[in-house]
Amino acid sequence: MAGLTWRYHTLIQALLSRGPLKEEEFHEVFIGVSGKNPVKHQNVFNEALLRINNALAYVQFELRACRNQYDGKVYYGVVNNVADEQSKLGTKYSAPQIAFYKGVIDAIINDAGLEGAISNIDALNVRLENQIVLSQAPQDSTAKLPTAFKLFNMSQKEKTLQELIKDRWLCQTSSDKIGLGIRSFFDLRGWFRTNEVPSCDVCNDAGVKASICPKEGCSVRIHDYCLKKKFSKRTGARACSGCGTEWPLPEYESEEIDENNTTSPDESQIASANPVLRDLRKAKTEKFDSSQDASQRKKRRICKPEPAETVEAPRRGRSRARKA
Repeated sequence: MAGLTWRYHTLIQALLSRGPLKEEEFHEVFIGVSGKNPVKHQNVFNEALLRINNALAYVQFELRACRNQYDGKVYYGVVNNVADEQSKLGTKYSAPQIAFYKGVIDAIINDAGLEGAISNIDALNVRLENQIVLSQAPQDSTAKLPTAFKLFNMSQKEKTLQELIKDRWLCQTSSDKIGLGIRSFFDLRGWFRTNEVPSCDVCNDAGVKASICPKEGCSVRIHDYCLKKKFSKRTGARACSGCGTEWPLPEYESEEIDENNTTSPDESQIASANPVLRDLRKAKTEKFDSSQDASQRKKRRICKPEPAETVEAPRRGRSRARKA
């Protein structure tokens, strides 16, 4: 760490104090300390990350990027490389809380629907005795539980669940279920491999929240964002790499486009977003309306040739009478 300048220290401190940061947030910090855009100066950005990781390796930490499987966004964070659950969660959580966290993780990973989430009730009903190793027979497992585990009641589970969500070890999904937090995606990468969690066929990361091949018996799964990237083109094969079955049309491509329509379906949106096109369209409309009004006035004049002065004159007379 002594070989790093204050700029590198700022990047590390930002990640340690604020937790995992979204890619755009971390890029803003990098621009603030270096004056260079990491997108335009990719080599400078990569060199900085390499120097930071060389220094962090001494304390068995690593700065890495990870993708959140629920929203598809990339995050940057500092993680512990030691394969010890208690060292990862730190001393803030007690042994029953750590066992409860592991039980929730197991339930999420074993979700048959591959939603990567379980209901709040299922999370609270996780049994702690399934997360500890006992030398006695299974029928004696409840009696041999440590006292702290026996006293870990439903209210403590609910409180722990909220703490884990706040600390981003777990998350509340858009469907109001309990899923993995971004910190779990960072720290459990090795645990996913050890427990043989099936990986995504595209990016090779653990497929916690993914789509599975529609053919029964095929285990191929793909993240939603990887599926969008893989099948982004409307033309071409959508065959599963494992069995050759055609994948169902993703939701973002479910609406058909009328090829015979000469007007682009997004033309109104583009015009409203682009002020030049919007003003041009408005000018054309006003010109057309003014020409129609002129023709209508011309027709009215033919039918009623009386000049406007004959109408205005009495009004002026009435106004003068009022003044008098």
